[in-house]
Amino acid sequence: MKRAVTLSALACLLAVTAAAPAASGTPAPARRLAPAHGRQASALDTVPRRGVLRVCTTGDYRPFSYRDPGTGSYRGVDIDMAQDLARSLDAKPRYVPTTWAGLVGDLSAGRCDIAMGGVSITLARARAVSFSEPTRTDGKTPIVRCADKDKYGTLEQIDRRGTTVIVNPGGTNEEFARAHIKHATLKVHPDNTTIFDEIIAGRADVMMTDASETRYQAKLHPELCSLHPEKPFTFSEKAYALPRGDHDFTAYVNQWVHLATHDGTYRTYENVWMGE
Repeated sequence: MKRAVTLSALACLLAVTAAAPAASGTPAPARRLAPAHGRQASALDTVPRRGVLRVCTTGDYRPFSYRDPGTGSYRGVDIDMAQDLARSLDAKPRYVPTTWAGLVGDLSAGRCDIAMGGVSITLARARAVSFSEPTRTDGKTPIVRCADKDKYGTLEQIDRRGTTVIVNPGGTNEEFARAHIKHATLKVHPDNTTIFDEIIAGRADVMMTDASETRYQAKLHPELCSLHPEKPFTFSEKAYALPRGDHDFTAYVNQWVHLATHDGTYRTYENVWMGE
């Protein structure tokens, strides 16, 4: 009973102390709200004012984001989604070229408002940026010459001396390959738009990338086969990366993604590019 009375008295004393500044003529609410005046404006407000949504994208990852080297124009599932998001904000998209190694840094440095184009959620990335609701699930799986489809179905079959595994630098493909390839030769190819030609030409045997990409590339190149894309080696989700701390914009993008993935908008764009 004495402890309860003591805690009650202490609570009263703290309440009186907290109220004292207001009684002395300095309103407590004004002091608490002061930091808000220095808060950076949300992209939810600046994008419509600017009329431009700045989108960081690599442009090398079909079917999500591809930059045509001849025209410089972008196309893909997430390019269509970027246009849809920009319209919802009374703006137009402006694509900011980036790389897989530089994507997080470019977004964090404020060079763009959002990063789109088949971006996988990882905990390492989540330490530096925020992510929207996922748009789809995915996972790493092999793509090989169809003549070799019975040779490389498992990691054990792939990671053998005499096998050349090819990978593009700076993203989750390289991270996965370096974590699992100990005996096979690992070949880093800098251009993700021509990397599959290396397998066709016999200069590499296997690439392990997201099942969505292997399906798409197998459709583009009949010589290549996607191996067990319905049962990939890993589980991952794709989403859109956003600057940390902009809670208003993140909440808006989350709501937009939620609607797009439930009202058929995302599926419509995906079907155009993937035919699934």
